[in-house]
Amino acid sequence: MERAWQAICQESEMKRRTKASRQDEKLRKGEIAVTLPERFDASLYFIGRIRTPWKRREDCPKNPRETNASCTIVLNSRWTDGLRGLESVSHIVVLYWMDRARRDLVLQMPRHYAQGRGTFALRSPVRPNPIAVSVARLVSIEGNKLNVIGLDCVDKTPLLDLKPYFATTDSVPEASVGWHASEKNGLKTAAGSDRRAKGRGKSSRRRV
Repeated sequence: MERAWQAICQESEMKRRTKASRQDEKLRKGEIAVTLPERFDASLYFIGRIRTPWKRREDCPKNPRETNASCTIVLNSRWTDGLRGLESVSHIVVLYWMDRARRDLVLQMPRHYAQGRGTFALRSPVRPNPIAVSVARLVSIEGNKLNVIGLDCVDKTPLLDLKPYFATTDSVPEASVGWHASEKNGLKTAAGSDRRAKGRGKSSRRRV
C-alpha cells in the first residue's frame, strides 16, 4: 500500500510539473522560469491535511499574522501517538506542502513589491519544493485533531510535519531583511522600483 501511495504522489507531482512547464505565457514581465530536473531526489509522506475556511488561493490571508481564524490540523490516525506531550505546548511549527504552487520560477515579480526578487529571497509559495512554514497557536488537541490559530493556506493543504516552537532558540529578534525594510519605508531600491507590478492574485500560501 505504501508503494502504491508513493507511486500516486510521484505521478501527481509529474503532472503538476508538466502543467507548470506550460505556464510560460502566464509569467509576469521580468519573471524567469527554468526547466525542472527530470527526476526527484527524495520521497515524503503527507501526514495529514489542514482544514481552513479558505477554499481559493485568492481568499487566503497574505500571511498567518493577518488572521485569527480557527483552523484544524487533521493528522493521519497512524501518527496520533506522536502527539503525546504536545498538549503542554503553546505554539507549534507547522510545515505544509503548497500543492497548488508552480515550482519552476527563479525570479519572481510579487504583486505587492516594487521589483523582482530571486525565489530564495522571497517567502512566496512558488519555489522548487513548495514547503511552507508557520508558527501557530495551539488551542487544543482532540484525538488526532489539533485546533490552531495562525495558518494561511487553502483548505485541505497537505501536512508535512509538526514541531514544538521554542522561543528561546527559534526567535531571533535582531534578524532583518534589508530590501523589505527599504520597501516598507518607501525607499527606491532600484531605478523604476516605484512602479508596482500588476497582480496575479493571491497564492496558496504564503510563505516560507
